[in-house]
Amino acid sequence: MIYLELFFSFLQIGLFSIGGGYAAIPLIQNQVVDTNQWLTMTQFADIITIAEMTPGPIAINSATFVGIQVAGIPGAIISTIGCVFPSCVIVLILAYIYYRFKELNMVKGVLAGLRPAVVAMIASAGVSLVIMAMYGQRKLPANLTSINYISVAIFVVALTILRKFKVNPIYIMAGAGATGIIMYSIF
Repeated sequence: MIYLELFFSFLQIGLFSIGGGYAAIPLIQNQVVDTNQWLTMTQFADIITIAEMTPGPIAINSATFVGIQVAGIPGAIISTIGCVFPSCVIVLILAYIYYRFKELNMVKGVLAGLRPAVVAMIASAGVSLVIMAMYGQRKLPANLTSINYISVAIFVVALTILRKFKVNPIYIMAGAGATGIIMYSIF
């Protein structure tokens, strides 16, 4: 029964995650943490981090890692198929429609209208992960002074290096991980 639950949960994610992997993060969080309670928010943040660091789309990597965590290798296969299947069908249909009707103003208007919604979903996922990293919990605490200063310092330094020196993000993630290991073992 868990396989059907995994398949249909990730089928929903694949069906409604318009805008790519980052837009899917809130949907994955809703299914995995809130609705089915397969993972805690901390485990979810760890899986998103791993999915971000591994090659491939973040939604598919997340589906694979959640499937492994919940039901082993068969769960990984089932959840990955559930995540990919709607996209394949929808892309085939939309490609046909787009090439047939791409000059219509209505099609151009629909695409322009979807952009702000996708940006809002990505921002929502980013804010949730930043709050989790900075405060160790899902929502902003009443006492905002309980911030994790090590996480803030690593974030600021990594962002500064990334933006100022244009270093490859892989090196930034590896350096931030190594710095975190060192800093959290000392403090």
